[in-house]
Amino acid sequence: MTQQQSVDWDQMLSQAGPYPLEAFHFVRDGLSYTAQRVHRDIESLPEPDRHVTPQQLCLGLREYAIEKFGLLAETVLDGWNIRRTDDFGRIVFAMIDGGLMSKTQDDTMEDFRGVFDFAEAFAVESLATRICHRNN
Repeated sequence: MTQQQSVDWDQMLSQAGPYPLEAFHFVRDGLSYTAQRVHRDIESLPEPDRHVTPQQLCLGLREYAIEKFGLLAETVLDGWNIRRTDDFGRIVFAMIDGGLMSKTQDDTMEDFRGVFDFAEAFAVESLATRICHRNN
């Protein structure tokens, strides 16, 4: 996307579904977070080699939510109507259509379905253990 192009946020928001603007910013920032974790030295890679798969993105968004919101990760995502990994996919594909993200010809919405279960991924016991291990 060039600097000259403007983003039609209203179009993206209406296309994706019941997600607020904050959810889009979270996914965009979470993509950067995920790409950095997957590729480590991302700045040295050409643009096409910076791609992350939909599964990697979903798992990265889970980690990003936990890092950013801690024990409230699921609550925050739920407040944005993000309750399944499919929701990440809807936001991503709206951003692709809006020119904010790109995909390979192999990436599909189906790739976002059922990557992980939110109830399990954000269970308080699991989160507490992950947060404690990360802080040690």
